[in-house]
Amino acid sequence: MILAGDVGGTKVDLGLYDFSNGKLKSTRNKVYKSKDYAGLEVIVKEFLGAAKVTAACFGVPGPVRNGRLRLTNLPWTLDSGELATGLGIEHVFLINDLEANGYGIAELSQDQIYTLAPGDPGQMGNRALIAAGTGLGEGFLVWNGRAHVPYPSEGGHADYAPRNEDEIDLLRFLKQKYNGRVSFERVVAGMGLTNIYEFLREVRGLDEPVWLAQRIAAEDPNAVITELALSAKSEICEKALDMYVSAYGAEAGNLALKVLSVGGLYLGGGIAPRILEKLKDGTFLKSFTDKGRLSQLLINMPVRVILEPRAAQLGAAAYAEARAAELSGISARAASIQG
Repeated sequence: MILAGDVGGTKVDLGLYDFSNGKLKSTRNKVYKSKDYAGLEVIVKEFLGAAKVTAACFGVPGPVRNGRLRLTNLPWTLDSGELATGLGIEHVFLINDLEANGYGIAELSQDQIYTLAPGDPGQMGNRALIAAGTGLGEGFLVWNGRAHVPYPSEGGHADYAPRNEDEIDLLRFLKQKYNGRVSFERVVAGMGLTNIYEFLREVRGLDEPVWLAQRIAAEDPNAVITELALSAKSEICEKALDMYVSAYGAEAGNLALKVLSVGGLYLGGGIAPRILEKLKDGTFLKSFTDKGRLSQLLINMPVRVILEPRAAQLGAAAYAEARAAELSGISARAASIQG
């Protein structure tokens, strides 16, 4: 049995996996609120109970160094060796959450991926992965001639690059709000949509009706803005989502250029599936391909949306099995095929 987890600042999503004919098979999943616990070990013990696992892997937000990570949004320090000892699991691994997403892509079926643009599907080469959620994750999958090997990055924290007058003024607004430097994560992540909405209200003077202000104050602002934008019930919300998706496409294109992802760009994270209808209207792809003399390179790149919410967890499970098999010489995946 394999234990896999997707660890975030707000929640920890844990799952137990086995193998059936070489394919990962989920046996149990549960989500925990991170802030309700003193650390990951406590959550895992509660989840496992009497269950025994041979290997575990956790996708975590941030750079892992020598099996160790200090989370930025939680007072937790994670150490793979300490977790292995405390949990009584022989093989425990920590990898970046975008790296886990990258390993998860190979585990997905066709119905778990939506093709936004087919590009040239015959191209072989590197792939890029960008995932907007609570934060903005970026990663790349290097083609080594046989397989795509995922690598993490912290590209979401690179400097925000405005492209037009609205975005230049948005940058000024955010520099004042955050008292200095503005990263792409401030625009293309969970906080980004609300930031753009506030800019349109306070700087551009777009009308915010009383009923909308009340909803924004009482509910999750991002959910309200998205709902009203997709249903075309609010001009300011429609404009905010339009600017958001345009900026998302532009940064996805930037990443694709840096990685030279002729093998395709993947959109992960929780936001893309929720705004899929908006992604389909051309706003994202227009910004993605708007790269001057290199536009045709981007046009030829396939663009795909990951619909499976547990892609990172699947990737963590696949990584745990593969690395444990390397160390022990025993592969649960291979055994399931032979059986």
